[in-house]
Amino acid sequence: MQDRLGGKSRIPSPVFEPTVISRSGNQKVILGLDPSLRGTGYGVIRLATPVPKTLVHGTIFCPASWPHSSCLVKIVQALREVLKVHKAEVCVVEGLFYAQNLQTALTMGEARGAALATIAEAGLEIYEIAPRKVKQAIVGYGAAQKLAVAKMVQRMLRLSEPPAPDAADALALALAHAQESSRYSFSSRKKI
Repeated sequence: MQDRLGGKSRIPSPVFEPTVISRSGNQKVILGLDPSLRGTGYGVIRLATPVPKTLVHGTIFCPASWPHSSCLVKIVQALREVLKVHKAEVCVVEGLFYAQNLQTALTMGEARGAALATIAEAGLEIYEIAPRKVKQAIVGYGAAQKLAVAKMVQRMLRLSEPPAPDAADALALALAHAQESSRYSFSSRKKI
């Protein structure tokens, strides 16, 4: 209580022990996250030469018949498992967009909040990149279609087939962050 009265704020300690960042200061393992209540895309890459290595990617699906609370729990549990297995060091999440439908925006906010709380709980730094900036960095065109993003992610990561749309968006986020962290930056990111 004395710390709070004295103006000192305390940041909660992470539940998981965060992975140490490499000596060069670059993050080696990046989690890309495209949150949505019914289909949260995720992708984890490890920076490597000549191309990043894909560790895992997928979509956390929740049926339309499930209540929101069940979907939020599934998102949290699945992300905890991904973090436990793949030891990501940083997370990059898709920036907010302004939905015309208020209910859609609230539902997206719920999924995003559950995902961000889980990532923060693990002690990762979290960055945000606007969707148009990601498409610009990956495809070269800010209004690119999902299929174009998936095909370019497939090519950049040398995958045998294009990832599912939500997973492709998540991998694109991780790749855009890797580009931003490199010497030559193609997109702007914001730490949250």
